[in-house]
Amino acid sequence: MKILAIGEVLWDLLPSGRKVGGAPTNFAFHAMQLGGDVRILSRVGNDDLGRELIEFCRSLGLATELIETDVSAPTGTVGVELSAEGQPKYTIHENVAWDKIEATESAIRFVQNADAIYFGSLAARTEPALQTIQTLVSYTKPSALRVLDLNIRDPFVDRNVIELLLQLCNVLKLNDEELSRIAVMFGVTSDESSRSAVLHSRLSSWLSNNYGLKMLILTCGAQGSRLFADGKEYVCESRKIDVVDTVGAGDAFTAVVVIGLLSGLPMETIHERASEIAAFVCTQSGATPRLPEGR
Repeated sequence: MKILAIGEVLWDLLPSGRKVGGAPTNFAFHAMQLGGDVRILSRVGNDDLGRELIEFCRSLGLATELIETDVSAPTGTVGVELSAEGQPKYTIHENVAWDKIEATESAIRFVQNADAIYFGSLAARTEPALQTIQTLVSYTKPSALRVLDLNIRDPFVDRNVIELLLQLCNVLKLNDEELSRIAVMFGVTSDESSRSAVLHSRLSSWLSNNYGLKMLILTCGAQGSRLFADGKEYVCESRKIDVVDTVGAGDAFTAVVVIGLLSGLPMETIHERASEIAAFVCTQSGATPRLPEGR
């Protein structure tokens, strides 16, 4: 199961300390733990933070040969504040190394044989990085999963970019808040605050049909999660846990679903396992905890 994850590799500056972060990095780590042959295409600065980040990724077992070093831009960092409920608020610094990700020859060779390619809307906030995503998607084989993580982060929200990315993907992951924002952005509904189960189903069906998706992954926090595939909706209730923070839980959920799809597992099995592992991540500090044996 060869998987290429494109996007930000950075440091999350959490109240508890510095942790490796970035949705593509979190996704890649969990997909690797679950048996994927994963590469991250990203960029760090020629600085201590960049060197430390690469070494830390290696210590996690992640392959780092596609993480390049930029001589002019610093390594990316994100300030993270947590609410009383453990929900993160991000301050994402601009003009950093991962804004300059390139479609290198090594990345093209890898993606031509990849079973899945993962990319996020945040990584497409600059024109060069967006072009890199488009180029690499164009090299994927027809059977590959093309996974878009619609990680909407203000102020880096552009309707035209989102429209383009939706046209590139065949698997879409988003949360209930992002679904509501997309619905307003594309004129499907005028009420961004309404998040009922009926509305979730209607909006998810609209997205799936309009963009020809194989699957839509919808996470709803304490309200559980929903998968939409082959005209069916699969619902899983959230687990009762003591939340430390929710950083990286959605990325872990997506990794389990992608590995499950590539493994040909039944949808119910995929959904149950994704819910279980995402819940475990919520009980840990940071986005990249090692999974216990047997998970």
